[in-house]
Amino acid sequence: MGSLVVQLARHAGATVIGLASEPHHAWLARHGAIPLTYGEDVGDRIRAAAGGPTDAFIDTFGAPYIELALELGVPGERINTIIDFPGAAKHGTKAEGSAAAASADVLRYLATLIADGDLEIPVAGVHRLDEVREAFRELERRHTNGKIVLRP
Repeated sequence: MGSLVVQLARHAGATVIGLASEPHHAWLARHGAIPLTYGEDVGDRIRAAAGGPTDAFIDTFGAPYIELALELGVPGERINTIIDFPGAAKHGTKAEGSAAAASADVLRYLATLIADGDLEIPVAGVHRLDEVREAFRELERRHTNGKIVLRP
């Protein structure tokens, strides 16, 4: 999900700071994002990279990123998570992941971006259907860059 968020935000003209492990930094940079490694002092590093206020925060990983966004001064209505539903309820932030955008118009828009070469759908791995457990283990590690595909 994060790879799509990065690309769509850049396509909309946003300056994007992407938190990721070192192996994913080159991909982020190629797509116009400022790569940062998550971990200690990440708030300070985000402030330095932003060079000003952080206007919005999209969490595709989970706790503690809603708290980090609030710490950075991002207004609650400009914080969205696709995974930390308890945090969103506690802090009154958005949790509008994919359901809010599930429409034919959005699908048409995304398909056009893909066809025009403006949106890449990275594939992290392809597994046979009988390897579904291995595919889920890969997904549970939460460090894939792209989608995991099951092939019948």
